[in-house]
Amino acid sequence: MKVLRIFFLVLNIFLIFSETSVQCRFLDFFTEDPSFRKLSEISLPPSPAPQAAAAYFDSTPIPRAILDVVSFGAVGDGVTDDTQAFKTAWDAACQIESATLLVPKHYTFMIQSTIFTGPCKSGLTFQIDGTVIPPDGPDSWPKANSRRQWLVFYRINDLSLQGNGVIDGKGEKWWDLPCKPHKGVNGTTLPGPCDSPVALRFFMSSNLTVKGLRIKNSPQFHFRFDKCQDVHIDSLYIKSPALSPNTDGIHIENSINVKIYNSVVYNGDDCVSIGAGSHDVDIRNITCGPSHGISIGSLGIRNSRACVSNIAVTDSVIKYSTNGVRIKTWQGGSGSVSKVTFKNIHMDTVRNPIIIDQYYCETKGCANQTSAVYISDVEYTSITGTYDVRSPPMHLACSNSIPCTNLTLSDVKLFPAQGQKMLEPFCWNAYGDLQALIVPPIYCLLEGNPLALLENSVNLC
Repeated sequence: MKVLRIFFLVLNIFLIFSETSVQCRFLDFFTEDPSFRKLSEISLPPSPAPQAAAAYFDSTPIPRAILDVVSFGAVGDGVTDDTQAFKTAWDAACQIESATLLVPKHYTFMIQSTIFTGPCKSGLTFQIDGTVIPPDGPDSWPKANSRRQWLVFYRINDLSLQGNGVIDGKGEKWWDLPCKPHKGVNGTTLPGPCDSPVALRFFMSSNLTVKGLRIKNSPQFHFRFDKCQDVHIDSLYIKSPALSPNTDGIHIENSINVKIYNSVVYNGDDCVSIGAGSHDVDIRNITCGPSHGISIGSLGIRNSRACVSNIAVTDSVIKYSTNGVRIKTWQGGSGSVSKVTFKNIHMDTVRNPIIIDQYYCETKGCANQTSAVYISDVEYTSITGTYDVRSPPMHLACSNSIPCTNLTLSDVKLFPAQGQKMLEPFCWNAYGDLQALIVPPIYCLLEGNPLALLENSVNLC
């Protein structure tokens, strides 16, 4: 028995050492693999260790880099020239993926005429929460700077311009230049320099978002988009006096796929103007006026060629304006306007709720010309409200030589805003179709489609 106890004791000791040896070899095998080695303490975030380790392996995206213009030397007192600080901050933000360039609230920054140039890293946000102003009028504008533009964004892709701040164009002294239309006798102009800056211009840029800003008193257009594509504009508030000259709210030129939603425009010219080379423009839920309305044109100036197509204006209100929905072209132009829809628009005391004017002229001396921009496939559906009795509610004045074709009116109900006098619509060389109820009745619209008249006279796009 004693021999057996000694034998089992020796056996247990052997097994213990064998198990330890195996465990050591097992541990050594994995610790030799670099992927299982302890992380260098230099690579680890500071303590506490459990949270740090969790953060190290966390897949949460890295927070956006925020670059405050004040940290780049901007003063923001409304007097000091902060242009260089803005440009330096822009250059830094431009090189960082998904950066935010912050213009903080409670400051007023004075900026000279400036071009913010790309290309930049994607996802750049220009966040304006403070107030931005230009020099105070023509006499304060540096002679070396362009008088046609103030803030320009050039060759930018994937930019968001947004915020709760204010862009104040301080246009009052520009509007008083002697060349402006309201300064001369009977609306004439007087000699003298006339260039006035567009407040914000986007040129050759794409994937743009402009949202939430308030902009007022631009010397000329408030926003202008040239040669841009994939533009989304939302929740803007644009305001200038009703008599401020050439202060279009949003102007689009040679641009594709532009969306303008949920905005208010009160100004001295068109709320939205759509120029040559623009296609696929969607305008919805706009409150417009007092103003000159929403316009396609003017097109064909100085015998130029203009092509505009796929334009939709829906679910909007136009009030106390000289025009409602308008297409305007100069005589002598060429090209076409086609596939246009105006739908579900309410007019409140508008002088020309529905207007096509192919005799657009800024003076009284424009001579008749044979060539014209061809207008076709235009739909007016659910246009309701009241009109100013100084003009008829519908004015369809098409070219003598090239008629408008395929105009469709459906569920149009326009009543005089003052008194009971209902004016008859006016048509000239306009062809189309009437559907549902039209008030007032429009008897002057010609039936059919005069394609034979167009074969040799239209320069289509």
